[in-house]
Amino acid sequence: MNAVRRLLPQAADWQALRRQPGRDLLAGLTVAVVALPLALGFGVASGLGAAAGLITAVVAGALAAVFGGSNLQVSGPTGAMTVVLVPIVAQFGPGGVLTVGLLAGLILILLALARAGQAVRYLPAPVIEGFTAGIAGVILLQQIPAALGVDVHGERVLALAGQAVTTFAGQPQWPSLLIALAVAAAMLAGTRWRPTVPFSLLAVAVVTVATVLSGLPVATIGALPATLPTPSLAFLDPAAVPALASAAIAVAALAALESLLSATVADGMSVGQRHDPDRELFGQGIANLVTPLFGGVPATAAIARTAVNVRAGAGSRLAALSHALILALILLVAAPLVSHIPLAALAGVLIATAVRMVEVSALAALARASRSDGLVMALTAATTVLLDLVTAVLVGLVVAGGLALHKIAQAVRLDRVPLDTADHRAEERMLLAEHIVAYRLEGPLFFVAAHRFLLELADVADVRVVILRMSRVSTIDASGALVLRDVVERLERRGTAVYLSGVRPEHRKALTAFGMLSRLDGLGRVFPDTPEAITAARTHLGLPESS
Repeated sequence: MNAVRRLLPQAADWQALRRQPGRDLLAGLTVAVVALPLALGFGVASGLGAAAGLITAVVAGALAAVFGGSNLQVSGPTGAMTVVLVPIVAQFGPGGVLTVGLLAGLILILLALARAGQAVRYLPAPVIEGFTAGIAGVILLQQIPAALGVDVHGERVLALAGQAVTTFAGQPQWPSLLIALAVAAAMLAGTRWRPTVPFSLLAVAVVTVATVLSGLPVATIGALPATLPTPSLAFLDPAAVPALASAAIAVAALAALESLLSATVADGMSVGQRHDPDRELFGQGIANLVTPLFGGVPATAAIARTAVNVRAGAGSRLAALSHALILALILLVAAPLVSHIPLAALAGVLIATAVRMVEVSALAALARASRSDGLVMALTAATTVLLDLVTAVLVGLVVAGGLALHKIAQAVRLDRVPLDTADHRAEERMLLAEHIVAYRLEGPLFFVAAHRFLLELADVADVRVVILRMSRVSTIDASGALVLRDVVERLERRGTAVYLSGVRPEHRKALTAFGMLSRLDGLGRVFPDTPEAITAARTHLGLPESS
């Protein structure tokens, strides 16, 4: 019961709503204006129609705002989710998409109960910054067709933007381009001048009035649906659930990843805001569980809309909630007025948002910090633009993990250390130096570093006893223990006895698993400290004990 209670809305959520309601409502209005054409467009692209997209923005947007774990997050249909949904529509029809959304909602709730949201905290900063920069690039590229006033279709944003430029070059649509540039310039310049003024809303309103009065031939939002449908489970076919399970897992994974990354980005764009990742998964789960009942598509947090929300001055979840309620109000009473907004004006809003999402100083600092961080950031950003965000994050994590392992492996040291020969004659010290060698191992002995360790230690020659000082080994995995056993066996085949000293208790399990530790222990070659090992080595070689 406590596990569920911690995921439900808290009193602090509602207290935050009273701090700056005016700014939150204004931010919600700004986001609603931006979200409206995106919701309609993503609904059409998913195959379920414009109404489905708008319903998703209203229902999922409101539920995720209430139950989610971020004060700034704005949810709804997204382009990344659309890519996943198109094949499902083709194979299973609209009912399949609604079923997948329902199942994905259940999966997200289970992930929240299992506290799976905490895992995103381990994402490296270069991956997050690269992802943010890549998303900004995708947003900008997505707006090029609308900004140029051309109608083109395609799956990859880079190819789509190139096609739009080619079409525009053949038949320029200057009014659309000028509108987009004017809105973007007004937002970028106005925000620097007066950050609290909603220049995006003012710019959109001005160009809308200007285009209506002048009769400029530009594409507009057009007619909107009139009402929300009655909730129903008529689409659910229990027999199709097994076939849709894998698709539901993919949708849930994408919703979790995009929402948690979006919340992390929102935290970075704001001051003093921190999201609860498990509550965010729970909120997205509730949203996706309920939205299909109204005919909406699977939803997730929308980074573009979240960025607009943050930049518009939102400070609590009232902004995201009001954005959903304003869209519902527009759906019911203001559709004829909104239908006149030029798509190019909204493209200008998102172009400015994309430009402002990129924190050049943060990117430059990461690039200066290390060459590997710069590489991870660049690869993540490029993969986000060229492929998709899930692949981008996976590529970033794999590369970052590989580079981190390489750095850790380089930290493993194998140092030859002098024996204490202060009480022996010169010729005896020479004999000891020729026949007994002590090595100190430092750092983690794991699969990445183990083979380098093998190559170094197996080259030991012209000695009869090797003492391995293990007290400074931080960790040993199975690969490290296996390689250590191989080293011991190779040395022993050459007639070199191996002694261990300072083996830590937590390392005994791995070393015992391959039989090495118990065998050496049986031979009396494992000691708690190095002086005892040296004494035993002298005895083994028939040397006199130190006095």
